[in-house]
Amino acid sequence: MITPPVLLAAAVGLVLGALIGFAITRSRERARQELEKSRAQDEASRILERARGEAENARKAGELAGREEGFRLREAWEKEEDRRREEIERAERRAEERSDALDRQFDRLNVREEELDSRSETVAGREQESERQAAEVQRRGDEARRRLEQLAGMSQEEAKRELVSALEDRARAEAANSLREIKEQAQREADREARKITALAIQRMAADLTAETTVSVVQLPSEEMKGRIIGREGRNIRSFEQVTGVDVIIDDTPEAVVLSAFDPVRREVARIALERLVEDGRIHPGRIEETVEKAAAEVERSMVEAAEEVLYELGIHNVHAEIVKTLGRLRFRTSYGQNQLQHAREVALLAGSMAAEMKLDVQGTKRAAILHDVGKGMTHEHEGTHVELGYRLCKKHGETPLVLNAIKAHHDEEPHFFAETFLVTAADAISGSRPGARREMFEGYVKRLEKLEELAMEQPGVARCFAIQAGRELRVMVEPEKVGDGEMAQISENVARRIESELQYPGQIKVVVVRETRAVDFAR
Repeated sequence: MITPPVLLAAAVGLVLGALIGFAITRSRERARQELEKSRAQDEASRILERARGEAENARKAGELAGREEGFRLREAWEKEEDRRREEIERAERRAEERSDALDRQFDRLNVREEELDSRSETVAGREQESERQAAEVQRRGDEARRRLEQLAGMSQEEAKRELVSALEDRARAEAANSLREIKEQAQREADREARKITALAIQRMAADLTAETTVSVVQLPSEEMKGRIIGREGRNIRSFEQVTGVDVIIDDTPEAVVLSAFDPVRREVARIALERLVEDGRIHPGRIEETVEKAAAEVERSMVEAAEEVLYELGIHNVHAEIVKTLGRLRFRTSYGQNQLQHAREVALLAGSMAAEMKLDVQGTKRAAILHDVGKGMTHEHEGTHVELGYRLCKKHGETPLVLNAIKAHHDEEPHFFAETFLVTAADAISGSRPGARREMFEGYVKRLEKLEELAMEQPGVARCFAIQAGRELRVMVEPEKVGDGEMAQISENVARRIESELQYPGQIKVVVVRETRAVDFAR
């Protein structure tokens, strides 16, 4: 059994142990805090030292940068100062040169002024001398006249008559010389007129040759078919010519009828229509109109098919339908006797071959080449050159700038902006200039006839016109409501003068203006 004193001693021991432990713990905590404080002070000293070093480095770097910036600014200032000094020196030199030039100019002006003063004095002296000499001449003339009268024993009137007689003799001699010159000039004019008459005769002879290239021949099964084509009182042939716009020539040629027209499309439509009518046998005005319409549609399809075939052969796609249609019309269009669709195809092949050799855009070159003359398919129906018409057509339907440039550049209407357009122009020249490609005389003849009609149609009040007699006569039909009888002479005069100034032609061209008024009514 534990006694109270033992318990008390144990309690006192525990209290003492706790106090000793607390004191030891507190001592350790204080030592730890002192250690941490010492460490913090050391760390602060190091940070402060490092900051002082960094500040010193920054100060030195700033000083160095400032010195460099100062050097740079000083160098820039020196350069600017040198530049300004040079400019001032140049300006001073220019001023000196200008001053020297002005001094020289003033010197020249002074010299010229002195020369002018000297010349004025010389002229004044000469004028006085001239007046004195004129007075002397007058005095001597009067004296000579008096002495001549004394020596000749003639009065002034008698001397005048003698002088007039001498002048008459001289005038007769000069008149004889003038007469001889007039005769020689008349001879030259006669030679020129003879050449004109000869050219007119040659033109008449050439008309038959031209007609051979502008006609189509339709074979008939029998001679009896000619009468059916003419019809009662010529109504069938009149209706056919009016609908087709071609001349039907029925002559002594056995079993054949000749169709004549300068428009190859109209001539082809008329040929197909007449062959169908002859084959069918039913020929009357109503049937003629129906057959001509079908023939025109067939020719239109054939032209489109021909254009599509050429485009397919060249590998060209995505061409607008209107452009294909216009391109197809070149099948029946010729230039200097050369078929224009085949010409365009030939230009495309030539230009494409050259583009392939030069590593350029082959397909773009072919496309530009095949369309470079597409406007020629429109010149019969629209105003403007084939270049303007082709350019507007292709631009309207979204063709490339290469195609548009080729159309204008191949006639030098704008510069070549692409290397490919040079090839198109070169290929066009090659295709047109090769031996046998063109017949200049025929194409010039056709273009002259077309130009004649264009000149007349530009006059106000003109309804239509026709170049007939192989271009030797231009018949102009005017609208009677717009043109009176007194204005017809003025129109013929204007057309004749424009033909003289704008065209070259052999012989002479007769301009006939016709004003016709018709009144139509029906008895019912």
